[in-house]
Amino acid sequence: METIGKYRWKICALLFFATTINYLDRQVIGLLKPVLEKEFDWSETDYSNIVITFQAAYAISLLGFGGIIDRIGTKLGYSISIIVWSIAAMLHALATGTMSFAFMRGLLGLGEAGNFPAAIKTVAEWFPKNERALATGIFNSGANIGAVAAPILVPWILGVYGWEMAFIATGAIGFIWLIFWWFYYEVPSKHQSLSKAEFDYIHADMEAKDDNVTPVRWSKLFGFKQTWAFFFGKMFTDPIWWFFLFWLPSYFSERFHLDLKKPSLELIIVYTATTIGSIGGGWLSGYLINKGWPSFKARKWSMFSFAIAVVPIMLARYCDNIWQAVGLISLAAAAHQAWSANIYSIATDMFPKKAVSSVIGIGGMAGSVGGIFFPMIVGSLLDKYKLLGNINDGYNIIFLLCGSAYVLAWLIIYTLVPTLETAKIDD
Repeated sequence: METIGKYRWKICALLFFATTINYLDRQVIGLLKPVLEKEFDWSETDYSNIVITFQAAYAISLLGFGGIIDRIGTKLGYSISIIVWSIAAMLHALATGTMSFAFMRGLLGLGEAGNFPAAIKTVAEWFPKNERALATGIFNSGANIGAVAAPILVPWILGVYGWEMAFIATGAIGFIWLIFWWFYYEVPSKHQSLSKAEFDYIHADMEAKDDNVTPVRWSKLFGFKQTWAFFFGKMFTDPIWWFFLFWLPSYFSERFHLDLKKPSLELIIVYTATTIGSIGGGWLSGYLINKGWPSFKARKWSMFSFAIAVVPIMLARYCDNIWQAVGLISLAAAAHQAWSANIYSIATDMFPKKAVSSVIGIGGMAGSVGGIFFPMIVGSLLDKYKLLGNINDGYNIIFLLCGSAYVLAWLIIYTLVPTLETAKIDD
């Protein structure tokens, strides 16, 4: 009997490093926010508008990228995505004010939108259902590693070379990854290094050959309740992660006077916790499936536990030292990533491979639309309470919204699709 190989996990490693670079590039501006605010005289609303520009471009591009990747494949689609976002990240060094920063963030959003549709489709191509959540959790933990690396690298580069080089250096890393991706990646049916045993294992519980099937028009997908379940699940929860990513450094700086010009242990702990959440969240549902639970039941109750774990962040308003806040926010951020690993997996459970990238694109677009409106709320609240001399009250309101978002999303998902049945899509 031929031993099942592990080449699929090498592919997962490539996805992990791509996502690490993806989040490293988008996190830079959050860490540089206090420096850039002073240099360019930004208000909280100015900064929120820059974030909104990224989100809007990200949302628009997700719809297009999902469909493009379903048509041209993950190898070429991922390559185009990382080339665009890496160039955009480096071009931030040329920005001279609010408008030019907003333009560069928009270009970054256009490119970065390809990461998750390509990665999730790759997981659907390379992993059976019982391993998808774990694989998703592993590669998605790259987001956290990128967020951990950023508070270490960016302050050092800032101190030695200036803020411009922080954008150039981090953006250039994507081109190194591209070499490995182009050399090592191909779909399973065309891969020369994949054993027959591993190929059969990958395709044991799904359609065996879907590489050249005509993709589904994304507009058609809106006729399925499964699409809307994923849509609202992302819309209500993605903005919370964007808040953690773009405003958390500033929150620690303003609330607890954290010096962002130095490597921040507090931020490193928060984003390290998200790595545990991402991998643990993927492991939990996979463990339950291997124990005999139906996949929908395992996802359902795993996601419920993660939604509940976010609720305590509402207590952040009562924290009188930074380590109390670090504990609550670490729990919420870890729960988000555990939630994320599973919500992506339910998309691959509910749709055939030929539609996965398009569905991920639609859901990601929904999350970005939420990410457009939430920064508006954040920026206006913080500016209002900053003028009143108590910006912390603004953050307290935001944490209340964060704590309730996941429970609401869970209720919507499982009202629309109580059993996560597969969408019946005709060719």
